[in-house]
Amino acid sequence: MAINALATTSPCGYTCASIESGVPRVSEPSFQILSPAFDAASATARFSYALGALRFTEVVRFPAGRDEAAASPAFGHLLDLTAAVLGVSYYKLLAPFHIDATALALTTADRDFVLDVYENGLGEFFARNDLRRFGRLTLETGAAPARPSVPDLGDRALVLIGGGKDSLVSVELLEAAGTDMTLFAVNPKGPIAASAARAGLPLLAAERVLDPEMLRLSRTGDYYNGHVPSTAINSMIASLAALLTGHSRIVLSNERSASEGNLVFDGREANHQYSKSLGFERRMAATLSGATGGALGYFSLLRPYSEARIAQLFARQTRFDDVFSSCNRNFTQIPHQGPLWCGACPKCHFVFLIFAPHMTRERLVGIFGSNLLDVPGKGPAYRELAGLVGHKPWECVGEILEAAACLWRVADDPEWRDAAVVKALKPELEAFYGASRLTSAYADLMTDSADHPIPDDLQSAVTPHAA
Repeated sequence: MAINALATTSPCGYTCASIESGVPRVSEPSFQILSPAFDAASATARFSYALGALRFTEVVRFPAGRDEAAASPAFGHLLDLTAAVLGVSYYKLLAPFHIDATALALTTADRDFVLDVYENGLGEFFARNDLRRFGRLTLETGAAPARPSVPDLGDRALVLIGGGKDSLVSVELLEAAGTDMTLFAVNPKGPIAASAARAGLPLLAAERVLDPEMLRLSRTGDYYNGHVPSTAINSMIASLAALLTGHSRIVLSNERSASEGNLVFDGREANHQYSKSLGFERRMAATLSGATGGALGYFSLLRPYSEARIAQLFARQTRFDDVFSSCNRNFTQIPHQGPLWCGACPKCHFVFLIFAPHMTRERLVGIFGSNLLDVPGKGPAYRELAGLVGHKPWECVGEILEAAACLWRVADDPEWRDAAVVKALKPELEAFYGASRLTSAYADLMTDSADHPIPDDLQSAVTPHAA
């Protein structure tokens, strides 16, 4: 099917096809989520989809696990939910209004969860392609699943590691609290593998193989493409791994800053980090608990903290300085082979900024390879991050006021005050926000929030080590 499109490149390196409006809805095929299959002998799941005449199959290979877990009703329920969530990568080729999931056994609450993944998890995708789908999608599901079983998962944490500062702060805090944990990643490579090795903890890995035809079509410019809720996807894969390997808690490292969206589109806030937000975390936790009779927990250990506070915690040690990276160019389908930090994307700019109040210039420049605050040409990028122009970048960066407050914080620091960007933006920040607001905003960033779903026992064990 040929569709008139203008291909553009997103900050994450994906090609985004901006398709002309007015395509008749009657010409759009239904998106079908077919029944998934799991082979216990090889610990391999197959997820199949249909989009009109197009057929796709994705394969996920899991660590070897317990046969009885794979045969449990809870695992089957989670397998259906995983099929629904992974389907966003194939759905978005044409983004039809109707989703046929009659092959899946889902509860009414499950159905609401899946709709949320498609409507809000794809919020950026819809906004950047000017597609209005919020409140207009229809989802058909099959019969409700059997009463949830309660698997025996022991008392171990499965900690998702992404190779960046956040998950490594979680590792440090959990280690200090004496938590029994295993690291987990989907397709670990580059900084993920290096950081896990440096941590010296066991790493379980799942291998996710996207359908090659979907990847080919997404690059032609004839189909829609764009951002998908990767945290939701990886979390569902982790839920299956947790049941197979006997882990009762899935621990993420999403900060409170992730709940702020980018812009308002189609009557609601579109958020690049929606599946990292507190609202989605609670919805995911309820869904996983419901499917497992309350046996599987799900939460972010860093939810009380801002990005700036996490930077402060990371800066206390140098253990991972030479192996970690939060730059997304390391995590594309074909990761770049250059330095750990590209120094050119909004993520690099933001992470450098929030580290500046807590690291010496020598250390921070040593990590990034250059002083990103002392390049005059980066003024526009930092103006956008600080909310002086445009809107919050489509990237995993902190709150607008957070960036502004961190810039203000270093404006009088002898290490940073003469840097080109800091000197140029200081008067603009003061004129736009006012000194008192920026000062109080930074204090708020360093104050931990009580609004989080971390279990009391773990929160009590971890809090002293974050002081």
